[in-house]
Amino acid sequence: MRDDTDISAALLAWYDRSARVMPWRVSPADRAAGIRPDPYATWLSEVMLQQTTVAAVRDYFRRFTDRWPTVEALAHAQDADVMAQWAGLGYYARARNLLKCARAVAERGGFPESAAELQTLPGIGPYTSAAIASIAFDEPAPVVDGNVERVVSRLFEITKELPDAKPDIFEATSRITPTLRPGDFAQAMMDLGATICTPRKPVCALCPLSQDCRARESGTAETLPRKKPKPVKPECFGIVWIAQNQGATLVETRPEKGLLGGTVGFPTTDWRNTPIDLPPVAAEWRTVPTNVRHTFTHFHLTLEVRVAQTQGNPERGEFDPLFDPAHLPTLMRKAWDAAVPFL
Repeated sequence: MRDDTDISAALLAWYDRSARVMPWRVSPADRAAGIRPDPYATWLSEVMLQQTTVAAVRDYFRRFTDRWPTVEALAHAQDADVMAQWAGLGYYARARNLLKCARAVAERGGFPESAAELQTLPGIGPYTSAAIASIAFDEPAPVVDGNVERVVSRLFEITKELPDAKPDIFEATSRITPTLRPGDFAQAMMDLGATICTPRKPVCALCPLSQDCRARESGTAETLPRKKPKPVKPECFGIVWIAQNQGATLVETRPEKGLLGGTVGFPTTDWRNTPIDLPPVAAEWRTVPTNVRHTFTHFHLTLEVRVAQTQGNPERGEFDPLFDPAHLPTLMRKAWDAAVPFL
């Protein structure tokens, strides 16, 4: 195994040849020409990429930056507009923190440049602060996401189960993170994990670190990183009511705290084993034949979908004549798609 400096040099040389093209990324050639990454683009992309794939994020990132090209522009956006643009990306607390963070950054006149200071901003934790500090400000902060955990656990054959292995992985990542080009190194590690050192069937023959990889040598690469068994997710149930009044659709804004917080959707019951059936407006409700199924981080949810045409006054929400299903979160869009043929 080569020393830490040679490992980072080999990875950077591979990145210079093979870096993925991202709308938020400055290429190695442009970096060499003196073009620096925009911390706003780096921050926005990192927040969007949490729990989400690159393929899903590309279009969202372009729409956001077309509409709000700077952090100051985003800071002045209306909450409802940002939540509508975020619809479908999931984990809606990220969108609420996005606005809080943008306003804090605009108030202080720009992003702080160290990982420690970045963590004082709303919604920015250890990983995101390290990524921004490294990529946008050249701080040699170790950046460890899921891809990096996989690469490093295999490279050094760290056999502890996650999450117990995290301190060892962080320490090993710290050792090989270079002082020069730390941001490119962080992105190279992410690219390596996403394209070559994949969860199944890693392409070791193409890996720039194959001669250094202890797991490849011992034949354990596909078994790493090891993870503790996931607990069985509980099953929850609920009812969603979709009503129309002369073409207007009944919607409500969910409370800011909680799942789908701050988003616009249809009235529902609580999500529990025995939901309480209290419709939001008097109507002759009909149950559609297909339930909606959705999985959250900690549980599975099944919703019974009920529809009605009514001229009653709602006790919850309001009828919106300009309702646009494109701005619904994924769960509500599933309910809408199930309901449309029966409205």
